[in-house]
Amino acid sequence: MFTHNKRLQYTVRVSEPDPALANLLLEQFGGPQGELAAAMRYFTQALAEEDPGRKDMLLDIATEELSHLEVIGSLVGMLNKGAKGRLAEGVEEEGELFRSLQGAGNDSHLTQVLYGGGPALVNSGGQLWNAGYIDSIGEPTADLRSNIAAEARAKIIYERLINVTPDPGVRDALTFLMTREMAHLKSFEKALHAIEPNFPPGKLPGMPAFQEMYVNASQGEGDLRGPWNSDDNFDYVDDPAMFTAVDGGDGSATVELDPAEERLVDAMAARTASDPSTNPVTGVELGKSPDTMPRTTKVSLSADGAAEGRAH
Repeated sequence: MFTHNKRLQYTVRVSEPDPALANLLLEQFGGPQGELAAAMRYFTQALAEEDPGRKDMLLDIATEELSHLEVIGSLVGMLNKGAKGRLAEGVEEEGELFRSLQGAGNDSHLTQVLYGGGPALVNSGGQLWNAGYIDSIGEPTADLRSNIAAEARAKIIYERLINVTPDPGVRDALTFLMTREMAHLKSFEKALHAIEPNFPPGKLPGMPAFQEMYVNASQGEGDLRGPWNSDDNFDYVDDPAMFTAVDGGDGSATVELDPAEERLVDAMAARTASDPSTNPVTGVELGKSPDTMPRTTKVSLSADGAAEGRAH
């Protein structure tokens, strides 16, 4: 069960209201890299986890992410508080109030009008939060790597938010949240390396002939060699003849059909076949002047049913 402590994990101190900044902070409330997405990602992973250590870690971090959601939501609420009162009480001329909520071209007027200045489960562009942000797949070595990437992305978003606000209290709280993402990233990486082997993800082995192949499929100016494609680490292939139809076949696609299916497919192909000898007039051409019209072939049937054509 969950219990709620009314004290935030980190004290929120906002110097002055700033609806535009509040709108940007919604990215970490209802956005794809935000705290709710992180909490749901780790919580659902924990429920399916068989390893007691990873299960405990995931529940701990998921619960802490909910506390971070509360910190972000409190920041949004405090940044919106002044504008919320002005909007609710209508103390200004409509146009002036609208301009003040917009900030520097920001869409904060939308969240003010739609949600009354509260922390809505949307990102900074107004996109509703959705469970599609959660990409867990139920394989610990894959999910832990995804969690590491998620924490890294969240850290970058926090850095960008810190860089756009001069408010020392807001910057302080955001720096705390950014730092906790770094701690979680470390926990997930430690948990990943506690699984041996942890690469490649899953159980089935790859095909030996192709497991170490690096394909230089984008050739031209800018081709570079490094540890990601070096001869020490990979079988480097840049000849298209060597990385097409690599199974020794002809590189085509075939399917085995029973006789009835094959007859139906042949009938469909015959019915929908194109005639490369025709040159029909199209709607685009009909819109052109007569002297720019192409020569076309008019096809008609003779008395015996044979096709006859004449140019016009």
